Amino acid sequence: MCRILWVRAERPFQMAAHLERFADVSKNSSEYQGHGWGCAWLDGGEWRLHHNLQPVWDEDFSQFGATTLLLAHARSAFRDEGIRVENNMPFCDGKRVFIFNGELQGVRIKEEGRIGAEKIFNYIKRFDHHNLQSGLEKSVKVIEKRTRYIRAMNLILASRESSELATLYNERPDYFQMHRIERDGVAMVCSAPYPGEDGWQPIRNHTIQTL
Repeated sequence: MCRILWVRAERPFQMAAHLERFADVSKNSSEYQGHGWGCAWLDGGEWRLHHNLQPVWDEDFSQFGATTLLLAHARSAFRDEGIRVENNMPFCDGKRVFIFNGELQGVRIKEEGRIGAEKIFNYIKRFDHHNLQSGLEKSVKVIEKRTRYIRAMNLILASRESSELATLYNERPDYFQMHRIERDGVAMVCSAPYPGEDGWQPIRNHTIQTL
């Protein structure tokens, strides 16, 4: 039950400003989000990655510069298991970046991966035939059919050109509902509104959309 963030703009923005707010969201969460964190951003058209086992609120954000696309993930490890930096998202295959928040029980799919989220990422890629949205729609339908119970499945899949969101939950909308806002040319999606900031809008459950 992690926390996720996506930020995009036409003009470069300072990553630190958003990561600091994301750290506040994570630290103030009702679930512990301190099993490490990570982020991915575009730099000269290429993906750059940072992962750390420290909680996101202990990170020195002064090391991060500017970008036009940022994804971040704070981890709350399932049953406090598999706490290793290589299990921290975002996951990246060179072309696509993936972040996930949720819990699936009784999943009947066969896929490679160290943890459940990585298996879902790899499974979704099977359906991506040069169309992220179509591939995501098809893969989510199959995952729904082959899962006994989906507590929540919130994910963002991003390429250099586009980003897709899927959000689905069957309990705790106060925790799992995603939120979005666009302000001063910067679009943001987060697990919760930045603390103390008005204007964030909830994203409807059972939604797959291009961001």
